[in-house]
Amino acid sequence: MSDTTTTTSTPGAVQTTGHAWDGDLQEFNNPLPRWWLWSFYATVVFAVFYWFAYPAWPFGKTWTKGFTTATYTEGGQSHTMRWNTRSALLEDLDSGSDAKRQRQYLDKIAQTDYAAIAKDPQMVAFVNQAGKRLFETNCSACHGRGGQGVVGLFPNLVDDDWLWGGSYQAIETTLKHGRNGYMPAFGSVLNATQIDDVANYVLSLSGVVPSSEASARGQKIFTGATGGCYMCHGDDGKGIKSMGAANLTDKIWTIANVPAAQSPADKLAAVRAVIGSGVQNVRKMPAWGERLSAAEIKLMAVYVHQLGGGQ
Repeated sequence: MSDTTTTTSTPGAVQTTGHAWDGDLQEFNNPLPRWWLWSFYATVVFAVFYWFAYPAWPFGKTWTKGFTTATYTEGGQSHTMRWNTRSALLEDLDSGSDAKRQRQYLDKIAQTDYAAIAKDPQMVAFVNQAGKRLFETNCSACHGRGGQGVVGLFPNLVDDDWLWGGSYQAIETTLKHGRNGYMPAFGSVLNATQIDDVANYVLSLSGVVPSSEASARGQKIFTGATGGCYMCHGDDGKGIKSMGAANLTDKIWTIANVPAAQSPADKLAAVRAVIGSGVQNVRKMPAWGERLSAAEIKLMAVYVHQLGGGQ
């Protein structure tokens, strides 16, 4: 095989590059169509424009932000931020017909009192649908998707036992401002025997254990100056909602996991641990007043109220 160079100069003939192999095999010189070249140049210009218009290049500890923005409504307020896939999605959802209908219903809920909302089938249906979405987005991480909560950490919302009150207004206040559950530790105030006596009394209030000499001694501590438990839980142990103090007579346990304990000794140990260590820094609920709009909080109050069967 040989490589020779020839030149084609016949007018109208196909131009070659001047390379030929074995005399017959030649390399034609066919340029790309002009439309293709201009299309290619246009893509190059578009790429340069895109680099500036949208987030594209890393730059030190940040990146080029672009100058395209997206506007959407969240929490009842309008937000404009640099374009990204999340803001673009929110803008798209916000501009859709479903979002507009949702805002209409939210406006209607904001202007309607709780009793009227509960009697309106269409509004209740909207509360169930939109409230479930809001709950799963903002509340399910702690209270679970169904609102069952976690004993010792997050209250159960489906048992109609409300630490801070279960009325619409009380739930709205809880959602708007948050809550901070607290119980002092009595491990340094009471000795081991006294803590056992109080635990026996607490368990006897709900019939978990029968009354005994120990529970009688525990009652004196509970209602006396030594323990002072009555100041939060009341003389009868039924709790004080304004303080978020639990009702100790209803067999509903929010901190001590008594139902999971197998034996009376294990149940006593669960209550004794709470009395000794108290409840601190584990029962904080954040305030949602700055994240959710007033209408969304009102909608959530109705939804959570329904989870507990109302009150």
